[in-house]
Amino acid sequence: MLKVEEVSIAYGNNIVVQDASLQLDKGKIGCFLGPSGCGKTTLLRAIAGFEPLLQGQILLNDKAVSNNQVNLAPEKRNIGMVFQDFALFPHLNVADNIAFGMTLLKRTEQKYRTQQLLEMVSLGDYGQRYPHELSGGQQQRIALIRALAPKPDLLLMDEPFSSMDVELRKELASEVRDILKHENITAILVTHDQNEAFIVADTIGVMQGGKLTQWADGYELYHEPANAFIADFIGQGVFIEGEVLCEHSIKTPLSIVHEKVPNGCKPGCKVNVFIRPDDIILDKTASLKATVVGREFRGANFMYTLELADGNKLLTLEHSHHHHDIGEEVGLSLDLEHVVVFANKAQ
Repeated sequence: MLKVEEVSIAYGNNIVVQDASLQLDKGKIGCFLGPSGCGKTTLLRAIAGFEPLLQGQILLNDKAVSNNQVNLAPEKRNIGMVFQDFALFPHLNVADNIAFGMTLLKRTEQKYRTQQLLEMVSLGDYGQRYPHELSGGQQQRIALIRALAPKPDLLLMDEPFSSMDVELRKELASEVRDILKHENITAILVTHDQNEAFIVADTIGVMQGGKLTQWADGYELYHEPANAFIADFIGQGVFIEGEVLCEHSIKTPLSIVHEKVPNGCKPGCKVNVFIRPDDIILDKTASLKATVVGREFRGANFMYTLELADGNKLLTLEHSHHHHDIGEEVGLSLDLEHVVVFANKAQ
């Protein structure tokens, strides 16, 4: 339904998106995920028609809407948009806000569609209220269904939950996915929050320095990241150095890791092994020891930073009713069934 082919976007001489390519099928939800300044919102705006392309092309339903010859106006692309600031009309009540984009429907059809959408977000009795009478979460639900009301081919959402508290963000993210799937709407979410991306999206594109470095589902991004940046961004962890023994064995300060080595790495090759908190288990009977050098309380868990005798540091999660003090020596056992390995670029 959406194709982005080798798209680059520049502001003056500054290239902010470079050679981005992706494909999104009808009814699927995509996501641009990455830190601030990586180009994710710029790429979203280009799909909407607000940014011209330096090169490449964008197609909707196999029709070119942006390239070096065509730049179809945003209002002609049948795209809906949801912004982080809601952008509701303060002088219109909720029902009129939702009906605003349904000018092609008869009045009776507008009323039916409006009420149907309000019921979908459990706000059936809120049609006559005004935006200032709603909570932030209610306003965002109205902004979403207003964008869905005309049944757009594609819905674009730019950091729609950024002003919410953590629990409301989770609730809304899950609710938004359910609504989009119910309506069979193709959509793209922009966020810097990986948890939001995992909850909402079928396919996630991680952006780094203007490049779309990997376009995959959350499971693949976590277990088979394309580079070290993605591994670190998607899942907290640390890199430790290892040495290739053979095609499927790597010697590390922790143990021999049995994992496929990067292409081109021969015995003796130095590699970086990414160890996540769930790979490390605290075990007082274990012979491998480390010292607790950091502790972060997370409610149900503590995130401990551990230091090995050789100076390498590791992270591990432990239930918060197991309390360990800074400076305490603890035993470690390993669950290294699937770790991520990258060639050491410094060689």
